[in-house]
Amino acid sequence: MLFRKRPDRLRRPLAVTASAALAVVAAALPLSTPAVAADPAATGDTTVTVNANAGLGTVSSTALGANTAIWDSFMNDPQVVSLYKAAGIGALRYPGGSYSDIYHWVDNTAPGGYVAPGTDFDAFMGTVKASGAQPILIANYGSGTAQEAADWVRYANVTKGYAAKYWEIGNEIYGNGVYGNGWENDVHADKTPDQYAREVKAYAAAMKAVDPTVKIGAVLTMPGNWPDGLVAAGDTGDWNHTVLAAVAHDIDFVSVHWYPNTSNGDQSLAAVQQLPGELREVRNLVNQYAGADSANIGIAMTEVNSNSGGGAFTSRPNGLFAAEAVITALENGVFSVDWWDTHNGAGAITTVGGETDYGDMGMLSNGSCSGSVCEPAVNTPFAPYHGIKSLGALSDPGDSMVASGSSGAEVSSHAVLRANGDLSVLLLNKSSSAQHTVDLRYQGFTAGSAAPSVQRWAPGDDGLVDATGTATAASATLAPYSITVLTVHPKSGTGSSAATVGTPGAPRTTAVGAGTVALNWPAASGSVDRYEVYEQLGTTIQLLGSSTGTSATLYNLPPGSRHTVNVLARDQAGRLSRPSVPLTFTTGTPNDSTCAVSYQVTTGWGNGFVSNVVVSNLGPADINGWTLDFDWPSTGQSAASWWNANITSTGQHVRVTNGEYNARLAPNGGNSVNFGFVGGNNGANPSPTVFRLNGTVCRTII
Repeated sequence: MLFRKRPDRLRRPLAVTASAALAVVAAALPLSTPAVAADPAATGDTTVTVNANAGLGTVSSTALGANTAIWDSFMNDPQVVSLYKAAGIGALRYPGGSYSDIYHWVDNTAPGGYVAPGTDFDAFMGTVKASGAQPILIANYGSGTAQEAADWVRYANVTKGYAAKYWEIGNEIYGNGVYGNGWENDVHADKTPDQYAREVKAYAAAMKAVDPTVKIGAVLTMPGNWPDGLVAAGDTGDWNHTVLAAVAHDIDFVSVHWYPNTSNGDQSLAAVQQLPGELREVRNLVNQYAGADSANIGIAMTEVNSNSGGGAFTSRPNGLFAAEAVITALENGVFSVDWWDTHNGAGAITTVGGETDYGDMGMLSNGSCSGSVCEPAVNTPFAPYHGIKSLGALSDPGDSMVASGSSGAEVSSHAVLRANGDLSVLLLNKSSSAQHTVDLRYQGFTAGSAAPSVQRWAPGDDGLVDATGTATAASATLAPYSITVLTVHPKSGTGSSAATVGTPGAPRTTAVGAGTVALNWPAASGSVDRYEVYEQLGTTIQLLGSSTGTSATLYNLPPGSRHTVNVLARDQAGRLSRPSVPLTFTTGTPNDSTCAVSYQVTTGWGNGFVSNVVVSNLGPADINGWTLDFDWPSTGQSAASWWNANITSTGQHVRVTNGEYNARLAPNGGNSVNFGFVGGNNGANPSPTVFRLNGTVCRTII
């Protein structure tokens, strides 16, 4: 069988409003969390802390997804439907990665590719409906037209009544050769991001004219990954900035893919720490171009696997990676994460941890062979399926993800507050050899005396098994390379389920200054005594403001600082609701500063960049000899070489001093100093937000 081969990516060098009766000055408040009981003495080697008052977002019905492909003759097997349902798969992407840009839905053909019998659109929708999932459909951009896509919408949603909601425009179109590496079919004479943006607008208009309720998605590159930052000859900007500048008000979501392309399972697990920063940069880009519409634009990670060329795919490390990567993406604002893919095909045969790895990017076996080695029976689950199924055990759509953290580098944790008040905690032991004993601590949640239910996927287990009785609400022992899901029941009468008020709506900023931020949010149901705004500080929270209305202003925030907050409602008896969905914002810098700094990334290539910095003295006094200080937002950023200045770094802190001939900065903007550097980034490359010239916070121009 033909199956999709993917080339490796190149890796190259305000005052309170009338409705708010109270706004509290942040500096006047002590660090505060709702009262918690004293913790028992620690007995394990690792402590995991869960804070049920620090919300990370709501689990969507499309959270867990999988790719399907028209070359897969097993994609619509009844057994596949059962496996999808058992794992909680809620989204199925079709017709299959790069095949999408050669596929014509009306006659189920893909010129130049193989189409398996029984994989047409209606057959696929039968699987979608039987599994209780939603489709994510990819309109053919490479060799299709806006009219063809509109006809597909008409057939799907008007003729057949499928209510297909999510439609991407093409797949990985940045891989059409415009940046020198081409694998994606694109017959347009103009292969620039400008042309893609023009076509996205045309596709969106034609498709929404048929069904205004459809959600249209545009393809972006993942920040920190090739070809992010590259500007092709003749273009004025890179892919993401060019596309979003044109289509931000025409689309409903953006689609990114993530393949860390590491050498082994441990490296893949370590690479997951890059995801929060990279996804934050996606959101920042959407905010930049969509403005007020940004809140209505979602992020979908429509392909993910540990590698895109070749690697260990079916063995245990990739199952751990699947769980860790998918839940991390969901915690960082992604509404659907779609594993690449359901079936794929045998590749390089290796042995990983004593088990055969078939080099197959699918979550289920397709029974193919590589040389003399054949996979197990068709639809046998591989390790990634078990990892994703553990997330189905962790949560249901509508549950609230909440903050958790681990004191040990080899144990990671994720937690979900269930609709019924239960708290589910996923514990992942990333060590291939060491067992770990975990002490569990809770904030904003009081565990009851009933034993928690336990599900586990550990070496020797036949998939995810019931292991109730092997852990308590306070302690669990984790086998090497294992996933454990505990569901802890609350003490009667405690927690958010005992509150008589609902969850406040999503907060948003209405004004952002250098030291103040004004917020408002939709009211919670019930008789609310007051609303409280808490900032997340890892697994602890700090009270920033309180209001009897649905708005508040937060004061005394440092310039250029990033904050993530939740709003909680307190009822008349003093009990707190569930936390709202989180809001992340960055304060500005003072417009009336006596200095200004312009920071521009002039070019990039995924894991490296060139920046140009311009410093101006706007004050009345002459400056002769200057020092500029700033901090990298991400741990993976660095400056490697520079000109017109001298640069030293300590951790994430950077100090720049004047060169031999540019020490003087004339008053009142009489001249400016320009310097630059070549930098590196391992992951996202966000711009610094605060610059201090000889200790003075400057106005930042990005």
